[in-house]
Amino acid sequence: ASQLPDKKNTQQNIELQNSFPNGGGWEGAVLGITGTGGAGKSSVTDEIVRRFLTSFEDKTIAVISVDPSKKKTGGALLGDRLRMNEHYSNSNIYIRSIATRGAMGGLSSKTLEITDVLRSANFDYIFIETVGVGQSEVEVAALADTTIVVFVPESGDDIQAIKSGIMEIADIFVVNKSDREGADILVKNITSALHERAISNWHIPVLKTIAHQGKGLDELIKYIKLHFSEAHQQDKGRLLAEQAYRIIQRQRMRDVNIQTLQQELTEAVKKQEFNIYKFLEKHYK
Repeated sequence: ASQLPDKKNTQQNIELQNSFPNGGGWEGAVLGITGTGGAGKSSVTDEIVRRFLTSFEDKTIAVISVDPSKKKTGGALLGDRLRMNEHYSNSNIYIRSIATRGAMGGLSSKTLEITDVLRSANFDYIFIETVGVGQSEVEVAALADTTIVVFVPESGDDIQAIKSGIMEIADIFVVNKSDREGADILVKNITSALHERAISNWHIPVLKTIAHQGKGLDELIKYIKLHFSEAHQQDKGRLLAEQAYRIIQRQRMRDVNIQTLQQELTEAVKKQEFNIYKFLEKHYK
């Protein structure tokens, strides 16, 4: 943390979190949409939302769009308000932009808690669109029952380089903008790379879409529903473990102030016997 937390607010947050049923509940299915920058994640998300609203008129949907932070204010760029403005008159959907505020992994540091709040508010489906930061963008897998990774044909030459990152978290692969040259080659490369993954009961599909034309989205929706209803039930233990790990990590770091740490180290390094490991063991054990 860059600032020491307000102890009163911290306690209020803990009390609020403790009031969540089952730690946030598991009623709302969470869909994560991630992938490389420029892959068309926003267009894919928009088309998924449109089809879900049509198919499930009595269901509620929440969309969390993680946007880059503004340099001056740290706030979100609010891109979703431009992309999804046609849905704002629909009372069954809630759309919210949040800023990364420097957090790595494609999500905001508060995305986990926001997702729990939405679950507790009984949303039927929660969509999380990540900011698009490349192969480090894997944190969404700790939240989502189903994770979609979106590529474009131009990603074909990079599959070997990135398969150790976001390639490992996908339940569904989408090659968007598949009318471009190289789409079939990319599908082949992804399919080949999947043979190196551990065998599971879920056969990971590799689908081609042209989101802005609505092509291929019906097949994508079919696989999303199938994974929601069948495969994700087996992953609750893993998802809870990932969530618990991040909660523990943040709780243990909540009293660490980067400015104070910098000041202490600036003075400590002047001493001839300075050792960073001994320093941390003494002051931050």
